[in-house]
Amino acid sequence: MKKLVIGTVAATALAAGLAAPAQAENFRIGFLNTLSGGAAILGKAQLAGWQLGLELEGWKKNGDKLGGVPTDVHIGDDQRKVDVGLRAVRKWLKSERVHMVAGVIWSNILAAVHRPVIRGRRIMMSTNAGWSGMAGKNCSPYFISSSFQNDEAAEAMGQLLNDEGLKKVFMMAPNYQAGKDMLNGFQRTYKDGKVVGQILFKLGTRDYQAEISKVRASGADSLFIFVPGGMGIAFMKQWAASGAGQQVKLYTNYAVDYITIKPIGKAAVGSFHTLHWGPNMDNPRNKEFIKAFMAKNKRMPDMFALQAYDGARKIADGLRGVKGNFKNLKNLVKVMRSQGLNSVRGQLKYNVNGFLIQPWYKRSVTLDSKGVPQIQVNQMVTFKTDSFGDKCPQKSWN
Repeated sequence: MKKLVIGTVAATALAAGLAAPAQAENFRIGFLNTLSGGAAILGKAQLAGWQLGLELEGWKKNGDKLGGVPTDVHIGDDQRKVDVGLRAVRKWLKSERVHMVAGVIWSNILAAVHRPVIRGRRIMMSTNAGWSGMAGKNCSPYFISSSFQNDEAAEAMGQLLNDEGLKKVFMMAPNYQAGKDMLNGFQRTYKDGKVVGQILFKLGTRDYQAEISKVRASGADSLFIFVPGGMGIAFMKQWAASGAGQQVKLYTNYAVDYITIKPIGKAAVGSFHTLHWGPNMDNPRNKEFIKAFMAKNKRMPDMFALQAYDGARKIADGLRGVKGNFKNLKNLVKVMRSQGLNSVRGQLKYNVNGFLIQPWYKRSVTLDSKGVPQIQVNQMVTFKTDSFGDKCPQKSWN
């Protein structure tokens, strides 16, 4: 990608209540992700999908048209730190006067950066984080997602464990907003058994020996764990080495995908997870995405890349939908939502809060004919709206 403007993180504080930006020649987007440090594996996957989506819409450099509108894109690295992400976003809002902030891997960062964006009447698009606090009473007409609401994957997991007759479950997640959302979502639907133990571990943990020992001692027949990125790679290897999987069935969320399966290796085999996408989904958009991503990146795509890819193409659809007139940003989001999302996952609709309504599938990890770990979609577990949309006060938006 050529001549991207790299967002800096030095900025003065931005007062709340900014006026909506006036119509300008170029539509301006700030794309915030984690591009350095131990969690960069996820942010770089998002950036790869984002860039590919823009390129397939005809955008390669600032000033090129996206959805028929000249567009500038600013890239920022939050370093997985809330204060760093906030400084980047405030700088974009004040100095670059962006119309949209997109991206964001981590829900605690989304919880912080969405406030100045929404108060400034700019658009907030999440391409990953799905903080529950934006889905209900604090929903906004300036928000749209190309990913999920945090609780959904865990709710699907709770239903899956009901269906599979598991009666004694141990739960684990990192101690931050998304981790808490995941455990809450799981318990919302897991009704046919008992949670025999729970651990909230430190975000960024790499040593799980003590936690694995507690799981084994609990008498659990299954473990549900949310453990994304590098944390997931470390956990999966230690879990396999411990032999705990011989007595406890492993169900993970966001640990195993094609961005992590190579470093995890055969330690992933025999694990199960719930997700909204599978590489073998039979639709033209998915086939186009996989072919283009593999040609550009020389590897199979992952869910982080596809969500950012879908987000980039959604913006182009929205700008076409308003015929290039983005002066009224609230109306732009309204049109984007009404269009639905022509996704790699299929044609999807939006809930009233800007989150997607989409099916969730059971996925398993097996070995292919060459002995290489592969991810397979087994069956759909659930297909419903998220659990917070009915608390979204739409009438207050008028």
